[in-house]
Amino acid sequence: MRDAPKVLAEPLGSELRRALLSPSARARREERGWVRRNAAVLLVYGLLLAAWAIAGSLSLVPAFILPSPLAILNRVARDPGTLVFHSLVTLQEVVFGFLLAVLFGIPLGVLIVWSRLLERLFYPMLVALQAIPKVALAPILVIWFGFGPTSKVTLAFVTALFPIVINTVVGLSQTPPEMIHLMRSLGASGLQIFTKVRLIAAAPQVFGGFKIGITLAMVGAVVGEFIAANKGLGYFLLIANNAFDAPLLFGIVILLSLLSVGLFYSIELLEMLVLPRPLRRSAWKVRPGAGA
Repeated sequence: MRDAPKVLAEPLGSELRRALLSPSARARREERGWVRRNAAVLLVYGLLLAAWAIAGSLSLVPAFILPSPLAILNRVARDPGTLVFHSLVTLQEVVFGFLLAVLFGIPLGVLIVWSRLLERLFYPMLVALQAIPKVALAPILVIWFGFGPTSKVTLAFVTALFPIVINTVVGLSQTPPEMIHLMRSLGASGLQIFTKVRLIAAAPQVFGGFKIGITLAMVGAVVGEFIAANKGLGYFLLIANNAFDAPLLFGIVILLSLLSVGLFYSIELLEMLVLPRPLRRSAWKVRPGAGA
């Protein structure tokens, strides 16, 4: 008990020091903190890239199996306009398919939570649809919607729908019952309980479904371009593969990975902007030494 004032004073003192810092000093402190937190990660990535470059320069691995980073960069820089064009096509298909999945996935998750009958009706259909290999589904969509972007958008939508629905159902089902009882005791209607409690409490899970769905939408769009397309990164990947152009092949794969990472973190940024701090998934992480 003697140490209690000291324990309580430490957070207050740190908050006071942080408030007294000038904006420039605060920015420098945040930059140093970012470097300290990510130094190990940046070092590992740097070592992997250096090892890859050394293996390529010493010809330890044949260039047609693993081209060097410099060879990939030179090949990509030779025709950047084509890559940008195909990237924009694929991004458009991914974004439209993902938005459709959000538009249909959240109401479907709400209906599944609301009605046992609808749960028994829709759940088997969703699981069956998710279990179908998307390579097998793509030709059917091409027959239905043609060779245009509609078939790729539909495949991206189908691929992203499942995690959004499931995470919405899980989030809505895990609302603390004491919060619902409190709102009922205050005379809140069912709609008010849903919008002010259940939907807010489920938001972190829903955003988790968004993050999974946006990356799966990229997979669905590229698979659709593999089957039938005349533009897009999936189509361009097949062109590079048929030409045995390994540097271009690796460049497109790396570009697809970077686009997926960018879309993932754009959803995370949106989560930070929309949700209050206590509901953000990053706030749930346990800091080292927190339990000491």
